[in-house]
Amino acid sequence: MTEPSIDAENGAGGDTVRTAETMFDIVRRLVDDDGASLAELASELDYAKSTVHRHLHTLEGLGYVVHRDDGYHVGLRFLEVGVTARSSYRGYDLVRRKVEEIAEVTGERAQFFVEEHGKAVYLSRAVGDQAVRTDPGIGSRIPLYAASAGKAILAELPEPKLSDMFERISFDPVTKYTITDPEELRAEIEAGRERGYYFNREESLRGTHAVGVAICGPDDDVIGGLSVTGPSHRLNGERLESELPDLLLGAANELELNIAHS
Repeated sequence: MTEPSIDAENGAGGDTVRTAETMFDIVRRLVDDDGASLAELASELDYAKSTVHRHLHTLEGLGYVVHRDDGYHVGLRFLEVGVTARSSYRGYDLVRRKVEEIAEVTGERAQFFVEEHGKAVYLSRAVGDQAVRTDPGIGSRIPLYAASAGKAILAELPEPKLSDMFERISFDPVTKYTITDPEELRAEIEAGRERGYYFNREESLRGTHAVGVAICGPDDDVIGGLSVTGPSHRLNGERLESELPDLLLGAANELELNIAHS
């Protein structure tokens, strides 16, 4: 088993960083496994039980972890952090209401993404009465290049930042339909810029299509991306290429005006 050790080069600072990394490894595992025992955490993370217990004791004392009969779980203190992080995004309440409206009108799943650390992060989501409930939860991350709204966000980045983003993207496939060639993705982005909207044809999940648009602030800086997702047999033809894009473009225009004057 491995113990966090002091970084010889960075001294105490390295030890502090390693300690923080260990703590977040434990939290991430509790999230992914929906809870775990001390023994399970030590085994899965390959840390000594004493190390894991020390971190769990600290996290529990701060309210970020709770101990129940079936093991340790993340605590509701993280809910406070998450709500604060989500609400810090400009126009969040306006976006949330618009996402709910679109889901109700289309009967499909509507969502709003923001870019963080090169990923598309679900910030808001709503499902209509016909929606496929297969997406990750709020806060989940997917590659920008595999989402219609992610492509919309990329398209709004100024060229130096876009080029830098392309250099940092690993272009790993999510499905066999994911665009993993940088030049092909650039061509897709250019085509979307001309239309004003972007497609995802089974690129993030087999059997689903999506169409997305960007939401920009009053200074033309990109705030996020708005999209509708549904089964490929329903989201195709005119509905995918005309009806839903028109709806989303209208919603984007309304949102941008309201955000600018809020």
